[in-house]
Amino acid sequence: MGEIHAASWGAAYAPLFSEEVAREGIESRLGRWHERLAAGDGLVMLGFVGERALAMSWTLPSETRPGYAEIYSFYTHPDGWGSGVSAALMDATLRQLDAERVHLWTLRDTPQSRRFYTKRGFTETGATQTRDFGDGNPLPQVEYERATV
Repeated sequence: MGEIHAASWGAAYAPLFSEEVAREGIESRLGRWHERLAAGDGLVMLGFVGERALAMSWTLPSETRPGYAEIYSFYTHPDGWGSGVSAALMDATLRQLDAERVHLWTLRDTPQSRRFYTKRGFTETGATQTRDFGDGNPLPQVEYERATV
């Protein structure tokens, strides 16, 4: 999970940050999954191409929207981009959710992720927020939602 998260985050998001913040972000993502998986919270799913895990999702009940699930992490290793593993994993994740509706936040300035969520049936809610990744430079995020299948 850490390898998928770090590689995907590094390819998609690291260019938005200084070299130091990007390096720290990648290192952080390599190791944070041990604790999360041990805690057993939420729905964790992997998508495979052959024998190799190349996509991951982590979903919990939303803390801010009652009756919704929230996708907190959805990442695909760059080696899996264009393979269909992301679409298959998103479809499987949505089928497994207990909530009737699901939402997520993504960075406004990441067109690849925004196109992906739109293709998977998500729509923008119009809600925005900023997130500081630790460098004191908050980045704008947009919210997407959809009904589960």
